[in-house]
Amino acid sequence: MAYKPFDLTGKVALVTGGNGGIGLGMADALAQAGADIVVWGVNEAKNAKARAQLEAHGVRVLAQKVDVSDEQAVIDSMAQAVAAMGRLDTVVANAGVSGGGKSFSEHSTETYRHVLAVNLDGVFFTLREACRHMVDRAGKGDPGGSLIAISSLAAVHGAARNQAYAATKGAVLAMIRAIAVEHARYGVRANAVLPGWIATGMTEKNQNSEKFVANAISRVPMRRWGQPEDFGGIAVYLASDASSFHTGDGMLIDGAYAIF
Repeated sequence: MAYKPFDLTGKVALVTGGNGGIGLGMADALAQAGADIVVWGVNEAKNAKARAQLEAHGVRVLAQKVDVSDEQAVIDSMAQAVAAMGRLDTVVANAGVSGGGKSFSEHSTETYRHVLAVNLDGVFFTLREACRHMVDRAGKGDPGGSLIAISSLAAVHGAARNQAYAATKGAVLAMIRAIAVEHARYGVRANAVLPGWIATGMTEKNQNSEKFVANAISRVPMRRWGQPEDFGGIAVYLASDASSFHTGDGMLIDGAYAIF
């Protein structure tokens, strides 16, 4: 019998911020591996485009307009997704915003609160509701599930002028470890992925800066920007049975930038 741990046929994955960037890179790989997909995003046009791309892989796709910083919207949308798709096996808390400034001393409280609302509260609400569903399934004799939170290189590597962003990403690592320990008894795994310098809409300004590219990307041992599709493999692995004993981890995907 062939070894096929990466076949996700019959599984359902929800990806917040799944209509672009790393989220769409993950969602596309999950769909190619056979998973049905739920995409959350605040831009309906991007949601529709992502849905069409994912449906081309022959899987079921549900696209929902959801602001993850809105607790009730997360609660309601998660329930709607479970009702529509029947179950959720993997939930990727990817939605996030940047929020830097000219200096830490010039960071506004308004920006700080917004970054925390999306990057930390949004992850908390999303994973909490996912856990409720997975624990309920386990109680009915159907244990298991995979939770994936997108942290950042900024969680472990000094991020000047991005203190609010870095704080949220560091907190996500602690949250994931706590979830992993508590929910292992239900067969639920929780892991974080820490992207480095990735070419997405969030880093567009840096991509267009010759100075930044010369000073930062030249230091990446792999000598290039990461791409959204570089996160497809880790998404499929963490959603699959191949990672059934892998939990509480934080995986840095940065082309070796942090260790150089």
